[in-house]
Amino acid sequence: MSDTALDATHSSRSLATAARSETKAVDKEHVVDAMRGVAALLVAYFHCRQVEWVGMQSFHHLTSRPLDLNTVVAYLTLPIAWGSAGVPIFFVISGYCIHRGAAQRLANNPAYRLDAANFWARRFARIYPVLFAALLLTLALDWTSLHFPPVNHKILDIGPTAFLVNLFSLQGVAGKTYGSNGALWTLSLEVQFYAVYPLLFALRRRLGMQPALVVVALVNVVSAFVFERNDLQFFTSFWFSWTLGAWIAELQVKRDASRKRMPWRMYGAALMFTALGCAAFHFGQYFAFQLWALGFACYLAEALKSHRQNRGEKDAPVIRLLSRFGDFSFSLYSIHLPIFVLLSSLLYRSTLQTSIFPTFGFMLVAIAAAWVFYRCVELPAMKWSANLRPAAARAR
Repeated sequence: MSDTALDATHSSRSLATAARSETKAVDKEHVVDAMRGVAALLVAYFHCRQVEWVGMQSFHHLTSRPLDLNTVVAYLTLPIAWGSAGVPIFFVISGYCIHRGAAQRLANNPAYRLDAANFWARRFARIYPVLFAALLLTLALDWTSLHFPPVNHKILDIGPTAFLVNLFSLQGVAGKTYGSNGALWTLSLEVQFYAVYPLLFALRRRLGMQPALVVVALVNVVSAFVFERNDLQFFTSFWFSWTLGAWIAELQVKRDASRKRMPWRMYGAALMFTALGCAAFHFGQYFAFQLWALGFACYLAEALKSHRQNRGEKDAPVIRLLSRFGDFSFSLYSIHLPIFVLLSSLLYRSTLQTSIFPTFGFMLVAIAAAWVFYRCVELPAMKWSANLRPAAARAR
């Protein structure tokens, strides 16, 4: 082989290695995983306080004794009252992660077309083994909880109809969430997002990302009046937050996106929208979700810019730690509530406690169980989904 051929071979191998390294770096962004972990922990502890603790207002009226450790710690958990903010965080992150690869391919080739069938197959493999196992676990845990009267008010129908409604992601439209697992209402929206993602992709190719975002925002407003006011929860009412994540993915693949940074504006906007969301939460959850999604989108867009500019540096230890929770955040989100309900039924006969400390024990149990669930159920589902990727994508 000639020197020229050897040099060409070496060059192609170097390029391939660099491409694999870049793909790996993009696939594993610790800042995204860390935020996913924060969202899961936030929502889980929000529910934990609801299931085990009397709540801030009742605690304030019931506690007339001098300040003690329990009182101090209980008041320190006050920000968790807005813990449902983790849900729009999940939506924005989901939109970002789902659209990230397609955004990169569109940047390289504007004629790129999405393989919808393959996308749906991979999403099915990723979501449904976990959902099915979570529903079975909810059935087992709630059935056990029912043997410790009085029955916890969180436990709804655990019959076959409710099971199928949740399995087909129709809770909020054709029925309620399964048993005590009220957190599954958002998972139905996620599946609906995946079902219409090819439509969003086609809209983006035809109009561009920003016009598509405007169209989705208008759909979001109309859906709020048509569905939300009638207590129907459908994906169109939350589509804007998910599309915000896709928009951020488009920003990240632009080469000039990292040249002009105005972190004080973006972080200031994030803080403003988050504060407005907390204020709006007093009047209703829906509009608070929209504001929280905007706030987190501002934060995520700027955090990703900073992360990419400092790619050669190691992430902060707290980011790496939280990213560990992000790894199994889907499992934690899917199974935490039935665990809390069972512990409350078993230990306290569903009586709310004035002590805040059992909530921390409940969380440790849920985190440990979620990690086992992740290893046994979610990780094999992830591998199955990865194996369904096109051969060319797997070879990278």
